[in-house]
Amino acid sequence: MTRHPFLDRQRLGRELKDTLRLAGPLVLGQLSAVGMNVIDTVLAGHLNARTLAAVAVGTSIWSLTLVLSLGVMMAVPPSVAQLHGAGRHGAIGALLRQALWLAGSMGVVLGLATAFGGPLLFDLIGVDPVLATDVRHFLHAIAFGAPAMALYFALRGLSEGIGLTRPTMYFGLLGPALLAPVGYVLMYGRLGLPALGAAGAGIATALALWVQMLCMLCYIAHHPAYRHLQPFGRRERPNPRAIGELLRIGAPMGVTVFMEASLFVAVALIIGRLGADVVASHQVAINVASCAFMIPLGIAMATTVRVGHAVGRNDGEGVKMAGLAGFALTLAIQCVSAGIFFGFPHAIAALYTRDAVVIALAAQLLVLAGMFQLSDGIQVAANGALRGLKDTRTPMVITLLAYWGVGMPVGWWLTFPGGFGARGMWIGLIAGLSMAAVLLTLRFHRQAARFHTAVDEGQRRDAAAGRA
Repeated sequence: MTRHPFLDRQRLGRELKDTLRLAGPLVLGQLSAVGMNVIDTVLAGHLNARTLAAVAVGTSIWSLTLVLSLGVMMAVPPSVAQLHGAGRHGAIGALLRQALWLAGSMGVVLGLATAFGGPLLFDLIGVDPVLATDVRHFLHAIAFGAPAMALYFALRGLSEGIGLTRPTMYFGLLGPALLAPVGYVLMYGRLGLPALGAAGAGIATALALWVQMLCMLCYIAHHPAYRHLQPFGRRERPNPRAIGELLRIGAPMGVTVFMEASLFVAVALIIGRLGADVVASHQVAINVASCAFMIPLGIAMATTVRVGHAVGRNDGEGVKMAGLAGFALTLAIQCVSAGIFFGFPHAIAALYTRDAVVIALAAQLLVLAGMFQLSDGIQVAANGALRGLKDTRTPMVITLLAYWGVGMPVGWWLTFPGGFGARGMWIGLIAGLSMAAVLLTLRFHRQAARFHTAVDEGQRRDAAAGRA
């Protein structure tokens, strides 16, 4: 009599250990990406208020380019992971080469959209004309980094897909390490160079992205761990079928992360109508919540790889166990985060500002952030597990419904007709994230069970054919 896979503690322990091993470097890699925005903000803030405002507006627009690139290139890790799990190493190099064609072309398009479409967007938003020139210069400069960023995500996806996540940490940390000195020199006009302000921040970020990508490229090309994949073993023209398959998986993920990011941009714009103190308190709380989110996001990325490996080797129990490990780790981490938010909201807010009013308002929002830690963590964990199954279209519909069909309407109603102020928008976020968590978890349970059944039926057919 076999035990239910969810009760196999020994196997669960191994899965937890393997997921943690993958997740640690990924968490640091994600935090380093946030660190680049923090560095731009700190350097701009110490220069002058105008530069800080321009970089803040420009960064919010650039973030949409970033999440679109990341979302589409999220197709690479599960695709590589399934091939790796199946032992089809020869096909991984060909997949990477097609992913690079897609990333390069997408990066050029997104770069042009950032440089020329970004200014149209902030004109529609109604950005202060005093800032418009600096924002435009920032976007024109940082747009040159869009192709490098997309290519870097593709290369990173290859490494993560075969279970090598430390390069994500190494080259992720390289970005902020380069950005800090280069940004300082260009923005402040040191070493005999003119002070470029916001434009200098854009140039420095673009340069850091290109260095990150080129270093990752050289690492994969020369490190022995990738040699059997022959990632650059031959030159290939774009293959419409292979690129189409990547887009079939990646485009829904791109839409999902774009709509999630745009939701938070919309929340910030709505809260912007409530006054300077409220805006400042929201900025503090959302910055803390965003940093905390990088931990479950890293675990979700590791879960994608573990589920993908199990799919590749036709291991139905392995798929369930990988998903369970991801959920368990996420719940543990998010309980700690929630406890910190509940226990020390005023102390956390005081790290950002000395303004007593802002601290009090931010503390209220941090308590609400503590309330959505579990739902936020579970929804991203479920999404990561579903990506390992290459299930992306239905999760896209679920997240759109949860974020924009529930979260935004509830938040808007509570903020204005309900009179809750900024807390209303955050309660709306709790509602939307909670719905996403429930529906995505049910979706993974159903898809994992379906895959397990398909594997069992295939094994029975093979056994019957063998006896015949």
